[in-house]
Amino acid sequence: QVQLVESGGGLVQSGESLRLSCVVSGFTLENFIIGWFRQAPGKEREGVSCMYNTEESSYYADSVRGRFTISKNNAKNTVYLQMNSLKPEDTAVYYCATDLDPYNNKCWPQITYGMTYRGKGTQVTVSS
Repeated sequence: QVQLVESGGGLVQSGESLRLSCVVSGFTLENFIIGWFRQAPGKEREGVSCMYNTEESSYYADSVRGRFTISKNNAKNTVYLQMNSLKPEDTAVYYCATDLDPYNNKCWPQITYGMTYRGKGTQVTVSS
């Protein structure tokens, strides 16, 4: 059974950092795209970041590039999103997602709406 479980969200002040984790089960991270999107109330879903096998194949939304970093540990079946210099506009529920398509190594912009599997999300709230 495929599962993705996010954690690490919370309430922080503007300028602070958080690291989100997504532990996956039912599949291995190698050779599948994986990434994060976010959803804020009243706003469009937004792709945040995604990657294929290496960080060199990672993509970022313009709004987070230079502040967020995606990485993964295949041995731990965990993908991370390091979020630095957080802003109030980063407030959202963050979801981890994958499509489990072994023939797909392109994750952007499909990470926003094209993923088959996702977790239940973790809330990130940034106060000003």
